[in-house]
Amino acid sequence: MHPDRLDYKKVFLIGFGFFGISVMWAIYNTYVPIFLQAGSPNFGAQALGFGLSATLTGFIMTLDNIAAFFIQPIMGAISDRTYTRIGRRMPYIITCAPIAVLAFALIPLAPQTIPPELNGQVDKLGGLFAFFIASLMVMLLAMAVFRTPVIALMPDLVPSPLRSKANGVINLMGGFGGILAFLVGGLLYRIYRPLPFWFGGLLTLVAVAILFWKVKEPPELVEAARREEGLGVFRGLRNIPRENARSLALLILAIFFWFVGYNAVETFFSSYGVAVLKISEATAGMILSVAYVTFILFSIPSGIIATRIGRKRTILIGLVVFTVALVIAFFTPIVPVIIGLLAIGGLAWALININSLPMVVDTSTSDEVLGTYTGLYYVAGTLAAVVGPILNGWVIDLTGRNYNTIFVVAPLFFILAALCMLGVTKGEARPASKV
Repeated sequence: MHPDRLDYKKVFLIGFGFFGISVMWAIYNTYVPIFLQAGSPNFGAQALGFGLSATLTGFIMTLDNIAAFFIQPIMGAISDRTYTRIGRRMPYIITCAPIAVLAFALIPLAPQTIPPELNGQVDKLGGLFAFFIASLMVMLLAMAVFRTPVIALMPDLVPSPLRSKANGVINLMGGFGGILAFLVGGLLYRIYRPLPFWFGGLLTLVAVAILFWKVKEPPELVEAARREEGLGVFRGLRNIPRENARSLALLILAIFFWFVGYNAVETFFSSYGVAVLKISEATAGMILSVAYVTFILFSIPSGIIATRIGRKRTILIGLVVFTVALVIAFFTPIVPVIIGLLAIGGLAWALININSLPMVVDTSTSDEVLGTYTGLYYVAGTLAAVVGPILNGWVIDLTGRNYNTIFVVAPLFFILAALCMLGVTKGEARPASKV
C-alpha cells in the first residue's frame, strides 16, 4: 500500500472481519439481556425467559469477558509470533469463527423452549439455563480468540498516517453490520426468536470466507514472525520509551472508562426501551440502530477530521458531545427525543472509537508487535465489558429497576475518560513507511 494514499478496496475487504463480529455482537447485546430478564414480574417484556435481576444479568453478561480479558492480549501477541503458510492472523480466524457461529446459533434455543407455565422460574429451568450459559461461554471464548487477529490485520496492512482513515472504513463496515443486525434482526425476531441469531451467524461465516479469500498478509511480517517464533510475546513492551509508556497507560485507562460508559447504554438500552419507553424489545433494537446509522455516516469523516486536527482533539470533542447528549436523554425519556439523541451519540462515538485503536498502535515503536498493542486495546474494552454491566445492573437494581440511570452512569465515565486523554502526548500519526 502506498504510504500517502489509502487503498479503500483493500481496507473494505479487511473490514469484512469486523463486519461479522459486529453483526453477532449487536444481536447478542440486544436480545440476550431480554432472555435473561424476561419472566420477571418487574420486567415488562412479554417474552419467555429466565426471570433474573438486572444485577445478575449484568454479571452473566460479563462471565465470558473475564476469560476474554486474559485471552485477547495473549492471542494478539501469539499471533505476532505465528508463522504459517496462510499468515500470522488467519489460522486463528478461520478456526475459531465457525465455532463461535455454531455456539451463537444455539443461544436462543433454550429460552425458545421454556414452557410458558415455567416462564421466569429459573430454579425450575436448570437444564435449559445450563445449556444457555454454556452456549454463551463457547461463543464468546471463541470470539475472544479470533477477534484480536481480525482487528490486527488493519495496522498490519496500513501505514501509520492512514490508520485513522482506514479504521473509519473498518468501523463503517462494522456499523453497517450493526444496522443489519438491528433492522433485519428486529423483523426476524417478530417471526421467530432464534432467526436473528441464525441470520447473524450466516452473515459472519460469509464475511470470514471473503476475508480469507481476498486478504493476504504482508510476507515481510510473516517472515519476521518466523524468525521470532516462541512465547517471548511481550518483549516489545519492555523496550517502549517512558513517554510512550505513560501515554499508552493513560490511553488504555481512557478507553476502559469510555467503554464502561458505552456499555451502560448498549447493554441495557433494550431493557430501558421496554421498561421506560414502553416499547417492544424488537422496536428497542430497531431504535438503537439509529446510532449505528450516524456512526456509519461519520466513520470515514471522523478519520479525515483526525488527520487534520489530530486524534486526541477529535476524541475529546466526541466525548464532550456524547456526554451532553446522554445528560439530555436522562431528563427527556420521550421516544422521538431519544431517537434524535441516539443519532448525535452515534456521530460522537465515531469521533471517539474510530481514532482510539490507531492511537494505541501508534504508541508502539515497531510494526512487528502490532498484534500485542491491539490486544492491549481489547484488554481495556474487555475489562470494561466485565465491570460495566455488573456496575450498571447494580445501579439499576439499587434505584428500584430505574433503567433511566444508564444515562447517569455513562456521562460520569466519559468525563473520567476525557480527564485521562488530557494527559496523553503520544499516539498521533507517525511518519509513513511503505507496507
